[in-house]
Amino acid sequence: MNTPDAFYVHIALWSQVVASVLFVGVLGWMWVKFIQPAILAAQDRYNKQIAEAERHRDEAKATLDLLKTQINGASHDAGLIKERADAQAKREYESAVSEARDAGERALNNARGELDRARAAAREQLREELLDKALDRARAEAERRIDASANARLVDAFVASLERANG
Repeated sequence: MNTPDAFYVHIALWSQVVASVLFVGVLGWMWVKFIQPAILAAQDRYNKQIAEAERHRDEAKATLDLLKTQINGASHDAGLIKERADAQAKREYESAVSEARDAGERALNNARGELDRARAAAREQLREELLDKALDRARAEAERRIDASANARLVDAFVASLERANG
């Protein structure tokens, strides 16, 4: 193998090894210089996007929890408001019924009093009418039974009795 051709084969072999090593070194250098920074930058961008999305998700979860708490509070408040409104409506209903009952009783009492007054007035009017009719009948009967001279004697006797009573 000590032939000049072997020497050239050896040189060719080593030149291919050196070229391969240089090629791998250049590829490694290009990887480190150009490709790896681009990949790391892209990875960093995606990591930031993921972190931002996770932050938004966490904020959304916190907001959702807060909203659920507020909804529960609002539901509780609505229940309390409904209870107070029902109690107030019941009190107002009872008050209105009580007022209506009192007003009805007052009207009934007033009507009874008015009825009693109307009866008394009707009795008085009937009494006056009966008295007027009785007097008219008595006058007519007296005029029929007593003449002018008897009437004059009766009037004189009545006046004399009044004078004695006052005297």
